[in-house]
Amino acid sequence: MRQTILNDLVAAMKNKDKETLSVLRMVKGAMQLEEINKKHELTDEEVISVIAKQIKTRKESILEFEKANRSELIEQTKKEIDILNKYMPEQMSEEEINKVIEEVFSKVMPQSVKDMGKVMKEITPLVKGKADMSLVNKLIKDRLN
Repeated sequence: MRQTILNDLVAAMKNKDKETLSVLRMVKGAMQLEEINKKHELTDEEVISVIAKQIKTRKESILEFEKANRSELIEQTKKEIDILNKYMPEQMSEEEINKVIEEVFSKVMPQSVKDMGKVMKEITPLVKGKADMSLVNKLIKDRLN
């Protein structure tokens, strides 16, 4: 995964694709920072986690840009998210997420919202990187209530 991103970075330089180049440079920087913090070369799963954080940050930025009516920045940020999504694994549908939640609920048997931590502990390794965790969190809360 890491090597794919670095190869695409070189290709973007050769093709003079400024948007892709900019996004991939930010991802490379975030990966290097994470490698320094963890003191080892990142695994594919850790690279996916870094990219997911980048996407989450951009989604939060879009919300702020919408409040400020900055449509040009919204479009730019959406393009960046599209570029980053190429490196993410296939995302689960809401139906697939509900199936996983159902399995975890049958195993954990949560009684109330107080058991949210137990449920998240079980479900996170199953869906991390494959699903939007805020959606997963919302679906679990809806089911607990």
